[in-house]
Amino acid sequence: MKSRWVALVLSVVAGVALFAAPATAAPAASPVVRCEFTPTPDNPAARPVVRPLPVALTRGTVDVTFHFNYGPVTVRLNRAGAAPCAVANMVSLVLQRFYDRSQCWRLSDSERLGVLQCGDIYEVEKGGPGYRFADEVSGAETYERGTVAMGNQGPGTNGSEFFIVHSFAHIPAQYSVLGKVVRGMDAIDRMVQDGIVPTDPNGPLDGAPKHPVKIATASFGH
Repeated sequence: MKSRWVALVLSVVAGVALFAAPATAAPAASPVVRCEFTPTPDNPAARPVVRPLPVALTRGTVDVTFHFNYGPVTVRLNRAGAAPCAVANMVSLVLQRFYDRSQCWRLSDSERLGVLQCGDIYEVEKGGPGYRFADEVSGAETYERGTVAMGNQGPGTNGSEFFIVHSFAHIPAQYSVLGKVVRGMDAIDRMVQDGIVPTDPNGPLDGAPKHPVKIATASFGH
């Protein structure tokens, strides 16, 4: 068991190094920021993953494509934004296949909130990576169409949950912004068009997607 754990750690480290400095990114001496990923033994990992490295690059971008049953959606994660630790976390989870074969449990389409929420393995807000990390916000965040941001269950509870804005989210600047969708918003629009099963007390336009939305795989690049 110990050898498997060490091998997994080494593979994650190697993968982060591989994708940490794409050809268009900053020089090798890119500055970094420290991150703290705190275990949550009362909320263990839904799937076996190791915590990300305690540092994150603060330059460059990395593209991640989520292969939904509606089609591919590519998001460009911005390491140079306000949330480099959140970006490093998503990179780590993609490397470890955490999001593969998962389902997006929440879809909303109200005037206040128009988002697709993914990253929970079991159900809405249940099934994270077994650790948490702090919010990274400047206070100037806006959540327009195409924004990709961390979801959470309160301050400092970030893990694997994230949301994609398909219209606009009129919410406080309390959610760490990872980047933006650069390809595939039409797939998100089709999810919305298929409707919502109201399961949330916030109203009939907030609940589960009427047609299940699933992530087959998440990979780097387009």
